[in-house]
Amino acid sequence: MKISYICIHEYTTFLIESKTKSINSLNDFPILQIAKESLQIEYEAISELFKCLNNTFEEVLELLHANEGRLVVTGVGKSGLIAQKMAATFNSTGTPALFLHAGDAAHGDLGSIQKGDIALCLSKSGFSSEFDFLIPYLKQLEIPLIALTTNRQSPLAEQADFLIQIPLTKEADLDNLAPTTSTTLQLIMGDLMAVCLMRLNRFKASDFAQLHPGGLLGKKLNLTLGQMLDGHEKAAVQKTATTQEVLQEITSKRLGATVVLEENRVVGFITDGDLRRMLEKYPQWQALTAADIMTVNPLQLQVDTKALEALKVLNEKKFNHLVVCHQDGGYLGIVHILDFTKQGLKDE
Repeated sequence: MKISYICIHEYTTFLIESKTKSINSLNDFPILQIAKESLQIEYEAISELFKCLNNTFEEVLELLHANEGRLVVTGVGKSGLIAQKMAATFNSTGTPALFLHAGDAAHGDLGSIQKGDIALCLSKSGFSSEFDFLIPYLKQLEIPLIALTTNRQSPLAEQADFLIQIPLTKEADLDNLAPTTSTTLQLIMGDLMAVCLMRLNRFKASDFAQLHPGGLLGKKLNLTLGQMLDGHEKAAVQKTATTQEVLQEITSKRLGATVVLEENRVVGFITDGDLRRMLEKYPQWQALTAADIMTVNPLQLQVDTKALEALKVLNEKKFNHLVVCHQDGGYLGIVHILDFTKQGLKDE
């Protein structure tokens, strides 16, 4: 037991000393100062990109706009990861693209390149040996080669048909080693190219919606009022319904409101607030009908109206409910403003 006590005591002392050393070492490195210095390096490098937006950049964009094939984006290492993101951005904004890892090109992936494509090669130094197999194949197929690199004297730049040269600036880490600033510049240039092509291709929000059906973004672009009605009760009373019948309909359907129909056409709308105001105004409310209580010409939108558009209308008019109708005017259901919240939608 004495030996165990000594071991535990020594281990506890070791933990305390280690924690103290760790705290002291953190104090030796001001985190916020390091972060701000790194950010300043990247900020200054980004400002240098304005000089890269020259006639060559314009020629490249005109070439890509006129091209009927795909844009093959390739690179290795961190540049390869940026190339992969670029290809994803191009695809999602209407420019067919393919990511090709330059290292895999010599192992069968050259077959993914087709005549009529255009190649965009990313490399900070332009000396990547993986391009030694790729570039001759591109030349053989007469595929235009666009180089995105910092080095005008590199093999990649010298063999390219078009050179987009980005600034050779200090990386953001203290030792100027990790690809940070250079990959940021590559990423921004890719985004600029994609945005320009969107404008040249007249890429619209509806086109974007077709390519982004999933997730919250998909809901914002695609969700319709008709889809929001799934699972909803269909609250409705006739124009001649008694107030007791109106109250029962609102309570049973749990929508806080009901429409008033005449031959399946919406002629009015009654909320639970209307019922409370009726009780205050008419002591003999039992003799009233739905026609006496309803608000005429309620807000109605068609079933194919985009949910985000409908939410904007609700907020502008400061309403909590809207009536959803078929294109021919037939009543389909009620949507409450909280339904949009449940879908994760908000008017921005």
